[in-house]
Amino acid sequence: MAFNIALLDIIACPLCKGRLKLDKPNQQLICTFDRLAYPVKQDIPVLLSSESRELSLQEIEPWLS
Repeated sequence: MAFNIALLDIIACPLCKGRLKLDKPNQQLICTFDRLAYPVKQDIPVLLSSESRELSLQEIEPWLS
């Protein structure tokens, strides 16, 4: 079973409550406002700030459009 993209309509960044974008190749959810990536493990999003990683400007730039 793959990550259900319909979840993107109801889940939000736990810090800013903003929309998340799916980075399918890297299995992560991106918050462009906080510049954070949340992992998707075994098709389940891990929306814990302790599990997130900060994105560099180069990594976040493609997601800003």
